[in-house]
Amino acid sequence: MIRKLKSGEYRLYSRRPNPKTGKRRNLGTFPNRAAAEQHEREVQYFKRH
Repeated sequence: MIRKLKSGEYRLYSRRPNPKTGKRRNLGTFPNRAAAEQHEREVQYFKRH
């Protein structure tokens, strides 16, 4: 899940909330949406390989 911050950057959050805190885990902040989407693909690939 990618959200735009007030600063104009994009932050990648985990798809499922963290059971301990109830919030989504921060998976990184990126200068543009394309970079965030690319990293999201890398994360999904890593989870399955």
